[in-house]
Amino acid sequence: MLAAVAPLLAGCDESSSAILAQTQSVEPDVGVVVVRPQVRAVVRELPGRIAPTRVAEVRPRVSGIVVERLFRQGSEVKAGDPLYRIDPRPFEVEVMSNEAALAKAEAVLQQAQQQARRIGLLTSQRAAPEAENEKAIAAERQAQAEVEGRKAELARAKLNLDYATVRAPIDGVVGAALVSEGALAVQNETNLATIQQLDAIYADFTQSVTELNHLRRALESGDLERIASDAAKVRLVLDDNTVYAPAGKLLFSDAKVDAYTGQVTLRGEFPNPKRELLPGMYVRVRIEQGIDSDAIAVPQQAIQRNGGGGSEVFVVKNDNRIAVQPVRTGSMQDGQWFVSDGLKAGDKVVVEGFQKFAAGDKVNPQSWTEEAAAGPENQKTTQVVR
Repeated sequence: MLAAVAPLLAGCDESSSAILAQTQSVEPDVGVVVVRPQVRAVVRELPGRIAPTRVAEVRPRVSGIVVERLFRQGSEVKAGDPLYRIDPRPFEVEVMSNEAALAKAEAVLQQAQQQARRIGLLTSQRAAPEAENEKAIAAERQAQAEVEGRKAELARAKLNLDYATVRAPIDGVVGAALVSEGALAVQNETNLATIQQLDAIYADFTQSVTELNHLRRALESGDLERIASDAAKVRLVLDDNTVYAPAGKLLFSDAKVDAYTGQVTLRGEFPNPKRELLPGMYVRVRIEQGIDSDAIAVPQQAIQRNGGGGSEVFVVKNDNRIAVQPVRTGSMQDGQWFVSDGLKAGDKVVVEGFQKFAAGDKVNPQSWTEEAAAGPENQKTTQVVR
């Protein structure tokens, strides 16, 4: 009986060994990308805050009691729109008083002119002394000066009466009413409301001076090509990671470095027709700062970290064996790492299937694309890379 079973067991062992050998001889499929230098814009993503283009605190130009508020809080206003009315009666009385004083001064001037004409005629006929003529001319001039002074006082009184209606100094959105009817508004002191201009709007963001120096040296050495300031694209990323649709323009870079943070402030301007951007909002600003004519970039998942914290990639050599290649990375943009050192055109970098091999193993490289990695139905389109 045992003699009959022994050949069967031997046959099973041989089959298992053959299957194991066949399994071990199969080279695992790995997804790779072939490095191809491309023209890419160097984009930095920097933290920033939204700021209004213009801000005006509405303050009264005359003192008085507020009798009426004429605006709806949070509404759009135009420059010159009435916002508050201060009790105008004291200013109306002042206007009437100055009008009366002007009328009196004009009557005195008329009398002085008539007197000067009479004395001038008598002097010409030698019926009056020259001194009397000089005195009459001086009186006429004094009366004329008095009229001009009264006209100025009347103009000031009318101006104060006009100032009793407090108007918007700029176009924009008016905030909360800071005083109510019955409150005393003190000239040039009481803040009645604040108006902010929100279209267009500013985004103030910061960048370290170290990054700016690296960028400047790269531009000077020719590693990067300069972008004209009017052609530089500036985009906003909101706090929910959505990209704000309208693009902005870079206005300026500050000429000083913050002594505490080592940051330089930059400012961009963006259209804001729907008032989606509000002052104080936190945003991330993407700005193009140069053009790299032969940039090398690999998908984010291709970059691995070694025990020392350095960056490395797995490269498929010509014999289809895996080798570890240290690299130096720059910034990440659109899910891809820029590689400044360690890779060259034609290198095949592994981006998928890391669990299937170790360094030195032989693999079967497959062309990898983001579309192929998106779903099993697209996996059929992959091609063998030789």
